[in-house]
Amino acid sequence: MQKINQKYIKSVVYQALREDLKPSGDITTKNIINKNITAKIIAGQNCIVGGLGFAKEAFKISNKKIIFKTKIKDGRKVSKGKVIALLKGKASSILKSERVALNFLGLISGVATVTNQFVKKVKGKSCKICCTRKTLPNLRLLQKYGVRLGGGTNHRFNLSDEILIKDNHIAVRKNIYDLVKRSIKNKKGKKITVEIDNLNQLKKIKGLKFNRILFDNMSLKNLRKAVKISKRFYETEASGGITLKNVRRIAATGVNRVSIGQITHSAPVVDFKINFY
Repeated sequence: MQKINQKYIKSVVYQALREDLKPSGDITTKNIINKNITAKIIAGQNCIVGGLGFAKEAFKISNKKIIFKTKIKDGRKVSKGKVIALLKGKASSILKSERVALNFLGLISGVATVTNQFVKKVKGKSCKICCTRKTLPNLRLLQKYGVRLGGGTNHRFNLSDEILIKDNHIAVRKNIYDLVKRSIKNKKGKKITVEIDNLNQLKKIKGLKFNRILFDNMSLKNLRKAVKISKRFYETEASGGITLKNVRRIAATGVNRVSIGQITHSAPVVDFKINFY
């Protein structure tokens, strides 16, 4: 598993703490006795853990003297009640970073857990589970990190990564063949993916030299036909309306990849809590 950039972690955690503490800091903890305490971070449900580095940074920024000891690694499956980290330090410092730390853990673990559910559904099939750009603004990198933790594959990170011709591009240009030809001419080393939603579009561009074809919201019957026609020429991908109930049937068509917005934009946050002892 490729580690996420530490500079990015520090930056995004700092901004999160700033949001929570400006302008007057944690005015509640000023009323407690600021003694040294020990605490446990506990998983409130079965999940794939992700975001421990973000949680650690939240406490480190609050107070460099806080001891944060992980009991598990990112990407590991844990059961409800599992202690994933231990904390020791000043009470006020731990309390003011508590919610930010748990928010990062919950969000990243949520993405990882849902992704892993889809990955397990297609086990045995030569099909990758991919994310999309349907991510929280400014938090794309950490969500895509969660996808990798869950066994998924990252799609493009932004609009400059590759050429992806979608339905609205085709609607503006009107001529799919001409648009694909123009993209091939101007690709400048970038990969090209073309999204289609019917077999007629496929016939118009079949044989043109691009990399991947994306079948959007196709019926299983048409998807099977499209994959059969395309697999000799292009990498194939399916998207649209994909759920845990139908993803294995879609993978069984022979498609190489399945892209699912749900694993980022609708992943339930995993419950974690901090207990003092």
